[in-house]
Amino acid sequence: MANGGQGMKVCIVGCGAVGSLFAAHLAQVDDVEVWAYDVVQPHVDAINQSGLKLVGEADITGAVRATSEARELPPCDFGIVATKSMYTRAAIEASSHAFAHGAVASVQNGVGNEEVIAEHVDRVIRGTTFPAGHLTEPGVVHMDARGDTWLGPFEPRPASMDAVTELAKAITAGGMNTKALADARGAQWTKLIFNAATNPLGALTRLTHGRLCEQPDTRRLISQLVAEGKAVAESLGITLDSDPDELVDHAAKVAYEHRASMLQDVLAERATEIDALNGGIVRFGAEQGVPTPMNEAIAALIKGLERCGRRP
Repeated sequence: MANGGQGMKVCIVGCGAVGSLFAAHLAQVDDVEVWAYDVVQPHVDAINQSGLKLVGEADITGAVRATSEARELPPCDFGIVATKSMYTRAAIEASSHAFAHGAVASVQNGVGNEEVIAEHVDRVIRGTTFPAGHLTEPGVVHMDARGDTWLGPFEPRPASMDAVTELAKAITAGGMNTKALADARGAQWTKLIFNAATNPLGALTRLTHGRLCEQPDTRRLISQLVAEGKAVAESLGITLDSDPDELVDHAAKVAYEHRASMLQDVLAERATEIDALNGGIVRFGAEQGVPTPMNEAIAALIKGLERCGRRP
């Protein structure tokens, strides 16, 4: 361990909504010291002053040491990158010194994040998580939905299976069920297809997940996007953990009023993760010779929406 066996140090890189879920839960575990690196100063200040509070599906407060200065991070056994995908490179470039002897997991949306992390860190963990939330005020995150997390070695530059299992056990002990897998690609692509089929349609229609699924026309579009994603995964030799279409219907029941993260980004006129979601499916589809016209169209529409939001 990086700290000589004196407990575990974990740094959350990007302590927004999802990162905060991991930080606050891990902070419930004895002998786990949690750090958070985030560039939003009011959030950092609130965490240091009053702790990191979760409400909604969880009601806990975690003692987390937060900083907006990456140079202040100590050597850590594990990192968990939870930034938006377009900020992965900047975040890991700034914080990689903390993981010289540790392993770093991505729990981000989409595909391509692990490849970026592997440019700066020797031991990388492929991760996927379904819990969701949103920031209500600095230092406070509403946990909208629970769900499992999956971790596995990132094949081109893997962390050891022992390290993957150690991190999974710690997260589970904190209250977020996490599974260690020898091959986590199936879990990652299941969520990728789920997100690519629902997030952009929510952003385009402004509908919550449940309301989006109630409309026959939009529900049909979801299934068409899912079918393309499944075809690409099959061409890559990836066996999905479950049927993304069934997950869509399940989420419509348990997270009816949930606003997809992409909808939240569009409403706030922020950049979206479309390149890592539908764009990722399109890229892999092109490499494998699998047509993805629906995903291409949806990506183009979201790009247009982003451009509209940037106009003066």
